[in-house]
Amino acid sequence: MGYWDGALYAGDFAMDLRATVAAVSKLPFDADRLVEIICETEPAAAAADPADEDHPTFWLVVADQFARRGIVSTRAREMALQVIDGGLDIDTQSRLGQSATGLAKRSRMLEQLRERIAHPAAVRPSRTVMREPERFVMDIGDTLVYPLCNRKPLNAYIASRRKQVTYGPAGPQPWTQDAWGAIVIAERGHAFGFYAWYRPLIILEPHVHKPAVESIKGEDLRLERPGNCPRVQFARMGLEKIGCFDIDLVRFHEAFPGLRPGDRYAIADISIGNRLHIPHSGPMAVRRPPYDTVVRIGRLCIDGCQRERPIGRVT
Repeated sequence: MGYWDGALYAGDFAMDLRATVAAVSKLPFDADRLVEIICETEPAAAAADPADEDHPTFWLVVADQFARRGIVSTRAREMALQVIDGGLDIDTQSRLGQSATGLAKRSRMLEQLRERIAHPAAVRPSRTVMREPERFVMDIGDTLVYPLCNRKPLNAYIASRRKQVTYGPAGPQPWTQDAWGAIVIAERGHAFGFYAWYRPLIILEPHVHKPAVESIKGEDLRLERPGNCPRVQFARMGLEKIGCFDIDLVRFHEAFPGLRPGDRYAIADISIGNRLHIPHSGPMAVRRPPYDTVVRIGRLCIDGCQRERPIGRVT
């Protein structure tokens, strides 16, 4: 994908990476570990392969964000200086079709960036770091329902329900509930010990009436990618716990092999609300393994029994 502006943050990759660095910088680790985490959560080629089109931007953004946040990393600084002094960024921009005007603007930006990272301010801003892991709002096995409109949930990032809209052939319309969705939390974890994430199983078709736990037992469920869910988003989406199942994680991973932890989704601040849309049956055919697998909850429960447990306090 080309970059049609000389600014450092003109492309989506740079913008997304800036958000990732902002999240990672709150972790209470030293600079070297922070760089390792950023490399782990981004595509490997972007950090390691000079031939990758995102490689120069990767190190420029990391070094720039570290400098602005007062984080001193020799690795990030030296990699960014190599990208600038070796002409790799300008060469990459030119190869991607950047205009002469854009290249000139990019060169001026690189000069300013080089000065900032090569000669950091003597007084560094203080860094606010997390002191404890984010508290979980959902447990493994929790069964939850939530309102839908046109098969889509409430937007987790909009505080007022009156401002919620849905989009269709007629354009934006006020969000009005017309059905219910339901999920079962199959897995959860903490990214790098701090940022909470959840992996849901979701019903295939919306319900006209609020689902009960008994109905979920008999339904096919599909797996969705992980997401985070701060308490405020939990409330905005109208999530409501209606029961719990004793899910066996060994059985779960046998049914869905090869899953990686949801760390990158938590670090990137991707809400579980992005996973709660219930698509029409057509797109199911193009889902890739293991997300094309459909299961009944009994297959995943301890001893194969669809045992419910009381809704307890989430820890």
